[in-house]
Amino acid sequence: MFTPSSLSVALTMMIASAVCWGSWANTYKGVKNYRFELFYWDYAVGIFLISLILAFSMGSAGNNAASFLNNVHAADSSNIINALIGGALFNLANLLLVAAIDMAGLAVAFPISIGIALVVGVVLSYALQPKGNAAFLAAGVACALIAVILDGKAYGSLAAAGRAVSKKSFITCVVSGVLMGLWAPFMTHAMTRGNALGPYSAAVFLTLGALLSCFIWNIYFMRRPLVGKPVSFYEFFHGPRSGHLLGLFGGCIWGVGTVFNLVAASFTGVAISYAIGQSAPMVAALWGILAWKEFDNSNVRAKAYLALMFVFYGLGIFLIARANG
Repeated sequence: MFTPSSLSVALTMMIASAVCWGSWANTYKGVKNYRFELFYWDYAVGIFLISLILAFSMGSAGNNAASFLNNVHAADSSNIINALIGGALFNLANLLLVAAIDMAGLAVAFPISIGIALVVGVVLSYALQPKGNAAFLAAGVACALIAVILDGKAYGSLAAAGRAVSKKSFITCVVSGVLMGLWAPFMTHAMTRGNALGPYSAAVFLTLGALLSCFIWNIYFMRRPLVGKPVSFYEFFHGPRSGHLLGLFGGCIWGVGTVFNLVAASFTGVAISYAIGQSAPMVAALWGILAWKEFDNSNVRAKAYLALMFVFYGLGIFLIARANG
């Protein structure tokens, strides 16, 4: 089983996870006239398939006691259940995040939702696995929270520029963020208690939980959508080929980031790995601002809030990275 042998390797994997987590949503933005509830079925399949592929390749190297299948056989069933629950929670949070992206855009939805998730996830993960400097972690979390507030202010400033601002989208971001922060503690428990899951096994059961829970969460949103009219499976099977391919590709991007993050966590601890991976909102915000022009023609105040958001997010991630030192 491949695991990082040094902090530099672990940090590289965490940065790669942040890039993946902050970039996968571009695949949805690239689909035209295709509902996110339909896109999400392919996305959920994609995250599970790539987790299996990496588990049977990187996670099976050496075929020792820590390799994928051997680890699954030895792991406590309670840890497998925790990983499945974590996947189901992640999936509900991510569905809400995609809905928020639909309503508010990448540059707004990601920083608010994932910023809140960062605060919730780091605090709860550290309580379960107190690894790293608590003072640096606390300061980093505080900076991330300020960044979330600043991004919310930037979104609110769009109203002054004559742009539509939806309270529903903001609430969706907040609920998504709280739920998104809850899956990390379940993974921390699964990877640190008793006969624990290894990072590759944890990723497989996390993504399996996400895929299975689609038959609850996603079917519900297909029937009672947050945006637009109800959709059916007929529309999925007659959807554009590009929508299916981009959904699978988006899932693969997120899955690679998740596996890398969990593998890095075996060296640094889940709280630190999760926190650095959650610098993804800066990546997503850059995509939203530069590629999708979501803040074009916004006023000076909105742009100032966005600039400060980047500063505080960057400072927060730096402090959290220092916590491992």
